[in-house]
Amino acid sequence: MSPELVRIGELSRRTGVSPELLRAWELRYGLLEPSRTVGRFRLYSEADIALVHRMRANLDAGLSASEAARVALADRSQVDSPGLREAADDLARSLESYDDVGAQAALDMLLAGFSLDAVVREVLVPYLHAVGERWQRGELSVGQEHFISNLIRGRLLALSRGWDRGVGPRAVLASAEGDQHDLPVLLFGVLLRTHGWRITFLGANTPVASLTETVRAVSPDVVVITGTVQGVFDPLVEQLREVAREAPLYLAGPAADEDLARQADAMHLDRDLVEATSSVSRAA
Repeated sequence: MSPELVRIGELSRRTGVSPELLRAWELRYGLLEPSRTVGRFRLYSEADIALVHRMRANLDAGLSASEAARVALADRSQVDSPGLREAADDLARSLESYDDVGAQAALDMLLAGFSLDAVVREVLVPYLHAVGERWQRGELSVGQEHFISNLIRGRLLALSRGWDRGVGPRAVLASAEGDQHDLPVLLFGVLLRTHGWRITFLGANTPVASLTETVRAVSPDVVVITGTVQGVFDPLVEQLREVAREAPLYLAGPAADEDLARQADAMHLDRDLVEATSSVSRAA
């Protein structure tokens, strides 16, 4: 058997979905199209494993099984599309050459041709992660990093108009007091909105006192605070406990860990943005 292919029992082990349910998803919704051995055993690829994980995330977000499968298959089609990769490459080239017009045009193409969820998950999150690593290695200048972050941040803020519409659960999102970086929590808000949430976005460097006041005013279902600077949460633990008394509190980002969250009576989001949205949606 090819090392890239697994039998249904291993697929079940890796995804936490029973073989019976995997077969049902395959037959009812066409979720999986396995190859077969000579003996007619099903063989599944890494792409199939990723597809099952998407299906589970969609179910956790409250979609029906048929809708969860439809969205998962649509996401796969978009991610595999050459047009997505081509537009993503155009975006990167424009951003890194300070080409505002070209970058906006590339974003227009991405947002017109693909779902917002796919653009954030498959283009913006991995690209911004790579930008941070390249900046640390000296491959991108400070000017390039600032230009890239500010242009994407501006576009995401434009997309945030109307975040309060609907009847879904509400999340209050902010960067920690003393932290000027709000792009991670802004991306998180965009993804959470695709799950039907209403968003109250407070942005960077939000004083805990102001956060508490907002939480009392809007009575959210969850509060998520990100910290990108090590130690930024440490002097805020007592105040964060007050926030946690008002609503379920999540701490995320490099500055957060399990011990700190426990001290603040909060929960720690230690997963990436995509998985974190599913975790928050499931717990609310």
